[in-house]
Amino acid sequence: MQENGRDSPEKPMHGIRVLELGTTIAGPFCARLLADFGAEVIKVESAEGDPIRTSAKRYKDKPLYATSLMRNKKLIVIDLRTAAGQDLVRRVVKKCDVVIENFRPGTLEKWGLGYEALSQINPGLVLVRVSGYGQTGPYSQRPGYGVVCEAVGGLRHVTGDADRPPARANIALTDCITGLYAAFGTMMALRHRERTGEGQVVDTALYECAFSFMEAHIAAYEKTGYVVGREGAGHTGSVVNNLFQTRDGHYVHVQGSQTNSFRRLCLAMGRPDILDDPRFNTRLERVKNGDEMDGMVAAWIGARDYEAVEKALSAEDVVFTRIYTMADIFRDPHFKARGMIPSIPDEELGTVAMAAPVPRLTRTPGAIHKSGGRIGRDTFEVLHDMFGLSAGEIEQLEHDGIISTKPPAAVKRGGKSS
Repeated sequence: MQENGRDSPEKPMHGIRVLELGTTIAGPFCARLLADFGAEVIKVESAEGDPIRTSAKRYKDKPLYATSLMRNKKLIVIDLRTAAGQDLVRRVVKKCDVVIENFRPGTLEKWGLGYEALSQINPGLVLVRVSGYGQTGPYSQRPGYGVVCEAVGGLRHVTGDADRPPARANIALTDCITGLYAAFGTMMALRHRERTGEGQVVDTALYECAFSFMEAHIAAYEKTGYVVGREGAGHTGSVVNNLFQTRDGHYVHVQGSQTNSFRRLCLAMGRPDILDDPRFNTRLERVKNGDEMDGMVAAWIGARDYEAVEKALSAEDVVFTRIYTMADIFRDPHFKARGMIPSIPDEELGTVAMAAPVPRLTRTPGAIHKSGGRIGRDTFEVLHDMFGLSAGEIEQLEHDGIISTKPPAAVKRGGKSS
């Protein structure tokens, strides 16, 4: 998936310039998606750097998550809290197609950088706004992080086991969901601009993006009062569809709820007699007798090591998988054949592995040409070569602390992502 020439015309986002003012995950994730498919993304950071630089694991004192989230971007430093920095942003916005921000609503307006002000400078500008609760409404001024907003949106309530407190995925799930929606909104807004020349605001709220994934349960509550809860690894409306443990400790998820897939599962277990049992020979009956049916599968899998289970289930084309760890993924031949973990050039580490761009486009695929680098790496190039500031202007702005072309002497360590 790695290739040169990211800005070549065959890239679908070629010619689109994005100014990223966001921090941590949702906004930068949106910009990263656009950059993977050819957009020219200019990421603005403070002199201390985006907080993502002090999150997650480090190697040789480099933040590893940032190498991926900041990939394919030009990295500059502007102090947005100063009048001179805000004026510099206005100069840059004149030549941008999209601005992405994820500050608390009202922050851009306080800086004189709200949509009304920026659209006067650039009427075709698309302003992508990511926040916890949206730009309007009684919760709009609340601080919002993905892990909190997914609780408001209902996702946390349905995650985990029924007899335990709501769990969370060990990833920034709602931030990534919201970044996807923000990128989708960006594309629709740009399509509208193609037809009309008009820019607009894309208002993307973390809690709303989480709530949208509750689609299957909204009408059920409205019409019946049913409040969906946690079901763990199983599914009360779909049997067999659960997690089982092998004798040697591997977890295996089996999906055998449909007529044909259930038949294949019974044959794999050497139990064709189950197919004639009235308790299990229709989907509705299997749901009614789910605990008993799952118990039979659990006993069969639990009496065997994973290798034997895999051989038997594969022979009958059963839908199943063991639960992959990251170590499993790195060893897996399918990930390798599909090029899903490319090794990307990195200015400090030599190379670094990351997930390839998705989805796959046959004519205009995404590409990664460089990993995220040091704070302020591209400040001089961007301001001088793209926006015409003289070397003297840049030197003065740096002297005044408005911009930086050098990394800070020290960056605080520690911290966690949302």
